[in-house]
Amino acid sequence: MSPPAGLGRSVGRRFLFEWAGVGCAGVLVVVLCVIWQLTSGADHLVYDQFLATRSLPVSPDIVLVEIDNASVAALGRWPWPRALHARLVDQLAKAGAAAVVYDVLFTESSPDDARFAQALRARPAFLPILLTPADDAGQRDAVRPVAPLAKAAAGMGHINLEVDSDGIVRSVALFEGDARQRWPQLMVPVWRAVRSGAVELAHGTPAAAHGDEVLRAGAPGSESRFLIPFGANSQTYRKVSFADVLEGRVPPEQLRGRVAVVGVTASGLYDRFATPLSGTLGPLPGVYIHAVVLDTLLNGTAIQPVAPLAVVLASFVPLAILLAGFLVLSPLRTLLLLALLIAVSLGTSAGMLHGARLWLPPVPAIVALLIVYPAWSWRRLEMTMAYLRKELRQLADEPYLLPEASAPRREFAGDALAQQMALMAQAAQRLQDMRRFVWDSLDSVPEPILVADLRGVVLIANHASREYFARLNVGAAEGRAMQDVFGDLAIVKPIDPGPEAMTLAHANWPAPLDPARSEFAELMERGVEVRARDGSDYLLRYARCTNAQGQAVGWIAGLVDVTALHDAERQREDALRLLSHDMRSPQASIVALVETERERGALASEPVRGVMERIERYARRSLELADDFVQLARAESQVYALEPTSLAELVIDASDEVWPQARAKRIHIDTAFESEQMGWINADRSLMTRALVNVLNNAVKYSPPDTRIVCTIALDERQPLHVICSIRDHGYGIAQEDQARLFEPFRRFHAGPRPELSGAGLGMAFVKTVVTRHGGDVHVESEPDKGTTVTMSLPAFDAPV
Repeated sequence: MSPPAGLGRSVGRRFLFEWAGVGCAGVLVVVLCVIWQLTSGADHLVYDQFLATRSLPVSPDIVLVEIDNASVAALGRWPWPRALHARLVDQLAKAGAAAVVYDVLFTESSPDDARFAQALRARPAFLPILLTPADDAGQRDAVRPVAPLAKAAAGMGHINLEVDSDGIVRSVALFEGDARQRWPQLMVPVWRAVRSGAVELAHGTPAAAHGDEVLRAGAPGSESRFLIPFGANSQTYRKVSFADVLEGRVPPEQLRGRVAVVGVTASGLYDRFATPLSGTLGPLPGVYIHAVVLDTLLNGTAIQPVAPLAVVLASFVPLAILLAGFLVLSPLRTLLLLALLIAVSLGTSAGMLHGARLWLPPVPAIVALLIVYPAWSWRRLEMTMAYLRKELRQLADEPYLLPEASAPRREFAGDALAQQMALMAQAAQRLQDMRRFVWDSLDSVPEPILVADLRGVVLIANHASREYFARLNVGAAEGRAMQDVFGDLAIVKPIDPGPEAMTLAHANWPAPLDPARSEFAELMERGVEVRARDGSDYLLRYARCTNAQGQAVGWIAGLVDVTALHDAERQREDALRLLSHDMRSPQASIVALVETERERGALASEPVRGVMERIERYARRSLELADDFVQLARAESQVYALEPTSLAELVIDASDEVWPQARAKRIHIDTAFESEQMGWINADRSLMTRALVNVLNNAVKYSPPDTRIVCTIALDERQPLHVICSIRDHGYGIAQEDQARLFEPFRRFHAGPRPELSGAGLGMAFVKTVVTRHGGDVHVESEPDKGTTVTMSLPAFDAPV
């Protein structure tokens, strides 16, 4: 490996050390993933997906005799007398079954044991035992069939199925037990009988691929565990009903020369296990899994897991290829190589699984690749930044166009992205071009903009500002204090017209124009409306100018003409007056006429009364819509009359106003707060009360009768102190997807069985506007059919007690 040209010998050595360190980290990841099985869950998911892509044909020599729902219905409640099992075995022997395997435990004595044992001797029969979990001493007990049956059986074996950590059965141990005795899996003695010729199958003895290994298995300490090759056809074994066999309704040719596996599949009786294909097949009964195990032994299709050492070595191969690619490939080609190696790892694992019946987990290699690639990218970027830093220092020595901080300038540290080092020479020229571009952009802004230092002396004035001052016959702004430049402007009002801000601005004007006066900095950053000598209105706002280290180095002043906006506001006020009076008056007159006619008894006729009631309803809805619209518009535009107010009193007043509607639906409104003195805020009483009424009115309207609404007031110990008002109902609730649009105007939601209610959809928009303009926040927590909680957070006012 040779480092890129121009890096130098020291950078080349560092390149090698970084590369070796990243490679060691990848090796460590692989070893830990395999030894500690950190990726076993992901490997299981990949293995399950691979199994779902291929299925093996099932053995025609296996038939399942199901103790199914039809058998239980025909023969009575489970468990059945052993005489029935004896009759079944007789029928199977009569039909010529090669062997009988029971997946049913017979651990308790029965009067029919002798009869059942006699039937079992007619054909090779195999019975299950149950191995109990290990006790504190590590010993396991084998629960065997009763003695007569055990003597009559041709073989016995355990039926224990172990599940992985995710609850899925993927493997089976052919031998289990403890130091005293080891038992084979139930299908092992069946398979051995087939191999030895004691059991002759209809289609002959299959040539198992690993027969000798299985015959020699069972040595102390060996479980001979293998992975079960489940497939989409694992449920397609030939099945017959217990009752049908018992009654002779199954043709003998379906049983002749076949291993009959008897097990329970009736609902509520059988044991179900999750398998890698449970997403497609659902849980499988234990008898089905035992049939798959027997099929696997007969046909030699067992899947063997690769030894951990082999997994580690195999995982090193893609890791080594990627590390080699780091040395010779570009970042884009390295990324493509990473994707290719991941695909090859998955393909190799799938090919070995289906071709060689070996399971090689691919996830340890993939995890190592996904960790090594970003780690190397990070370290390569760090090396690149070390090289670029030298060039960036030279760029930092050029003078800034904007004013610098008075404190000594610290070493420049650029936040550049990955760039080709060959473009470094052009980068300096581009930086100079960018500086010129910034100046041209500032000069082309149509609004007057001034840039001043920390003392307020103007350094830069754009083209629009020069034209503006020329129109007012004011000299050049550069070199003058901003207080002198804007001294002829008269203040109209602050942008945030609170009592304190209004008094501060009018009492000290034009002192706030001096940015060096820190006491006025917050006022000017929010902005003030001013009026020029020609009667034009402007928005004047200051903004801090900071350098790359976040230090304040000056101020930017912007002057925006808002004369047209004020004209539009006046037109809006005229429109509001039209809505509030001229459009409401006819509707109010209609309502009054209807009420007068009702009192005179002129609405006695049913058709006339129905029409007049509809006219009255529409007129009232028009009045409500006009009122809501006017209230929302005033909440958005009018100047608030803020005064120290007890939020607790406002909640009580709002509750009293909503009380008639709540009483009509038998809804209780409860308030919970320590004292009225704890909820002091600086608020417009009328607007805040209306906002609370809107929330309570919604809580009443959208709650079923005989429920409760709880209003609580508490203090939030944040800085600054806030008062929290929460209104919780037990109503119909709001769907999650509708909550984000709850505060939009004209938004109304209806869901479920709740009744449809009238309204314009402006109430919550009004609440949001009022709370926001009070400097607070409002949010909603709701679930359908579980109620809604509206929480308003408002800045507290430290009122005297």
